[in-house]
Amino acid sequence: MSTDFCPPFLDIPPLLQAGGTVHLPGSKSISNRALLLSGLCAGHTTLQGVLDSDDTRVMLAALAAIGCSIQRTGADTVDITGIGGQLPNGVGADAASPLELFLGNAGTAMRPLTAALAMLGGHFTLTGVARMYERPIGDLVDGLQQLGCHVSYLREAGFPPLRIAPRDPAAAEASAPAHITVRGDVSSQFLTALLMAAPLARHTTTIAIEGELISKPYIAITLALMQRFGVQVARDTETGWRSFTIAADACYRSPGTYPVEADASSASYFIALGALAATETGITVQGVGADSIQGDIRFIEAASAMGARITSTATSITIHRERWPLAALDLDCNHIPDAAMTLAVMALYADAPSTLRNIASWRVKETDRIAAMARELRKLGASIEEGPDFLRITPPSATGWRTASLHTYDDHRMAMCLSLAAFNPAGLPVRIEDPACVGKTFPEYFDAFLSVCSTRAADIPVLCVDGPSASGKGTLSAELARQLGYHLLDSGALYRIVGLAARRTGLLDADSLSQPSLPARVGALAASLQIRFGSAGTIWLGDEPIGEAIRTEEAGRDASIVSAMPPVRTALVELQRGFRRLPGLVADGRDMGTVIFPDAPLKVFLTASAATRAERRHKQLISKGIPSRIDDLLADLEARDARDTQRAVAPLRPADHAHLLDNSDMDVPTSVDRVLSWWEATRPFGSATPAHPAA
Repeated sequence: MSTDFCPPFLDIPPLLQAGGTVHLPGSKSISNRALLLSGLCAGHTTLQGVLDSDDTRVMLAALAAIGCSIQRTGADTVDITGIGGQLPNGVGADAASPLELFLGNAGTAMRPLTAALAMLGGHFTLTGVARMYERPIGDLVDGLQQLGCHVSYLREAGFPPLRIAPRDPAAAEASAPAHITVRGDVSSQFLTALLMAAPLARHTTTIAIEGELISKPYIAITLALMQRFGVQVARDTETGWRSFTIAADACYRSPGTYPVEADASSASYFIALGALAATETGITVQGVGADSIQGDIRFIEAASAMGARITSTATSITIHRERWPLAALDLDCNHIPDAAMTLAVMALYADAPSTLRNIASWRVKETDRIAAMARELRKLGASIEEGPDFLRITPPSATGWRTASLHTYDDHRMAMCLSLAAFNPAGLPVRIEDPACVGKTFPEYFDAFLSVCSTRAADIPVLCVDGPSASGKGTLSAELARQLGYHLLDSGALYRIVGLAARRTGLLDADSLSQPSLPARVGALAASLQIRFGSAGTIWLGDEPIGEAIRTEEAGRDASIVSAMPPVRTALVELQRGFRRLPGLVADGRDMGTVIFPDAPLKVFLTASAATRAERRHKQLISKGIPSRIDDLLADLEARDARDTQRAVAPLRPADHAHLLDNSDMDVPTSVDRVLSWWEATRPFGSATPAHPAA
């Protein structure tokens, strides 16, 4: 499912099993840290395995705006020429018009860039989405002000958006060597930001921690990356986490090439998947393993304690289900704050209540994740006790599971975690609202997730759109599939492909059409064809793209001829049924509801008057520069209608219980809305756009 379009929801059928291999995208935490450090270096750095997501895109845009040279040399490879710790002439130089950087809802961009730009000097405005303006940043700003930096609030004190002005040289000199304090119990990103910016101060800087330092593993990532880029941070000898010192001569140096490992937090969903429903082959996650520098890799320990059997290498993890139901757990989750969200959904499948403790940082993430998780798990039938820094989950009883439309609060991790609820033992579907929010860290998550999941074919929903030629089935079906996030079967294209292949091999020449053996020969040809449907409507016959070749009038006539041949229809039936894949299918054709998917929950018979269809076809051809006459097109359509309705096998007719839709006087959006309203009536979720309070 592409995140280029944001469907309002994705319905996931009840899932039964999972098995296979998943290749994870790069770590967001590592990607954005490495991008910033590369931008602060002098010289050239090549980053491999960089996550392509909303958060990394805003970081790259910001780095380009402050003078870094950015070049993508592959899907996940970025070449950066940094600024060498100094803003280029003219960047951020105008106090009257500060350079505005939009950072979305990316905490891994907003916090470190605030600190780096405050040290670099220059005039900047840092903005974002509405939720970013609710995420605290006051402790970071307080720390920067102790270093003589000028950072001010444009709205509410303690929160973005921010205005940054150059450091006062006298104040900066007076603060050297600097000793500052920062709270450690709100967000580790404040300390990360100060650590990464400290080498730009050109004097010794010591950062002391007030209170408990949460999310230490994320600080460990920061320290490891700074070391890889040439800066060694000294830590206190007692605990290693109470104070950090950066020397005056610290200077970032490019490592040349740096590989970004896959995201351990994203691995947690597939580790959980293996614990819930893995087949004998198990689930294998590629790109991260036992040697990960990410703290969330320790999610393996929690999943093992609940009942997963896990083996790992340096770059992979393999998971099998071993204990069922899962074992309940009571866990301090400070060391895995993001991955712990996955445990909350795993707890639904446990044999007793589970408690996740020390998760106060959830309150200040993309949403208030404690409140959000409590609200959504209750919808599924769980009993939840919610505290300031803990969540206690009592799983639903065997008969207590409920189907639910699950709100995601524009939070990628909520969407990914909650998809696991589709494995509920009650066999109920779940709806994930705003599934495209996963674009923040894992744009292809649902494709990856569903590619290794399986269920009964009968549980995969199909929406059939049948009707005569030129009724608009293809346009309507493509838009329905896009809005539902479903696969698309253009069965007419299959017959057009067979017709094209038969024409090319001479089977539809005048002499061949009269031969009794023709249907069997064309049927054998149909069974041998290698057909692939690609992205953006591309269609391949073997290695040849044939999308344009099958859209001619001749191809349409040939499709009508071969579709009347029983051996051709037999050869294509199983191929068409094979398109019924998770999460669902929109099937467009002449006999989708009557023959191919008679159990489809919604069948639509789309039609329009022959005159209207001829006029539409005429406009379409003229727009392509193809000369045509309406009278000829009308005669051809009427002949096709007669052929299709009178054929011996699967004649064109409305399926039983089909909704009839005459779109003669309807535009496409009206037709789409009408069918979607019928579709919603077949779903157990109620309204497609429920109202939810913000968490």
